[in-house]
Amino acid sequence: MSEIESDTQTGAGGSQALGLYMHVPFCASTCDFCAFYQTAPSAEGIRGYLEAMRREAALVGWERAPDTVFWGGGTPGLLSPTAIRELGAVVRELAPDGVAEWTVEMAPASVTEARLEALKEIGVTRISMGVQSFRPELLDALGRQHTREQVFRAYERVRAATFASVNLDLMFALPGQEEAAWLADIDQAVALAPDHISTYCLTFEEDTKLWVKLSKGQVKLDPEHEARLYATTWARLAAAGYGHYEISNFARPGHACVHNLNTWRMREWVGLGPSAASQHAGWRGANPADLERWRADVARGVRMTEDRVRLTPALLLEDAVIFGLRMNEGVDLAELERRFPDGPLAALRAQARRLVGDGLAENAGGRLRLTDRGRLLADAVGAELLDTLAGEPAVAS
Repeated sequence: MSEIESDTQTGAGGSQALGLYMHVPFCASTCDFCAFYQTAPSAEGIRGYLEAMRREAALVGWERAPDTVFWGGGTPGLLSPTAIRELGAVVRELAPDGVAEWTVEMAPASVTEARLEALKEIGVTRISMGVQSFRPELLDALGRQHTREQVFRAYERVRAATFASVNLDLMFALPGQEEAAWLADIDQAVALAPDHISTYCLTFEEDTKLWVKLSKGQVKLDPEHEARLYATTWARLAAAGYGHYEISNFARPGHACVHNLNTWRMREWVGLGPSAASQHAGWRGANPADLERWRADVARGVRMTEDRVRLTPALLLEDAVIFGLRMNEGVDLAELERRFPDGPLAALRAQARRLVGDGLAENAGGRLRLTDRGRLLADAVGAELLDTLAGEPAVAS
């Protein structure tokens, strides 16, 4: 078992790791590519949100304290220092002894010394900043509300605040972005020396402005161009000393995102806030992606009312394989069989042999992991695995 895997499977006291995701839906504007639930902030909306977060946390059956926390959005860093402390108090009541990792997403334009001071005070250990690009014309094309200069100022402030880990998010295959421009963005990010870099290929999600442009033919997909950018990204960041541990994620030693690792390994997590998903206490589900509907649910004493399903060994095995193969370490087949003995194991073994035979994966000592070619086709591989494993009756081994 790898060092990363052994470190992230268990939480405090040897219990299974538990994550806490808190969705902060407020955003000053909607980026052209963003499909996450968000709404414009108002004093009344934020007050109601904070109160409902406290109430929802009280509805959860907490058998143990969370080990990792992740604030996503929206723009969590848009909250005032006072609101940050109030939301942080919810976490600190749940985990009075602190957590191993606490990530907060921030936009460069919202980074202030006062906000960073509040985040340090409540115990945040990791900042993830959405840079996307250092090129003004590409930021404009994405609808981002920050400038290149704001990125540099924000990064200096974050570093000066001495958080344990700092991540920068970048995007590639943007409309009008040539390979040289993307490599320049990577080099600029590396020059800042963050602990972690996430690189996401632009996707066209329904109900976004970019989706509309795609449907009108104003922008086009270029899979071959995307594949080249993936390959050059992996090589460039490896040469810069960043370990490639998941298709889109790279880290210096000791700085992989533990919260995400536990999620990809199908451990448990609780999601609080509108649109937040949970996998906890035998159920998976989500809150409604609407601030007022979510508040009404919480006021009635209910949560996880959307897409609610009971967790089964087959479902957990499917997702553990699909998400596990996105990680460069892959999945330990024997460990999966121990965890999910009633899952569709015969189908899993057959699929593993086929992936290896097609050159999409390798099986080294019982650990199945995708080859570089397989990682380029990871979405297609995942879709095929889902179809195969979901259609296979569970058979105990």
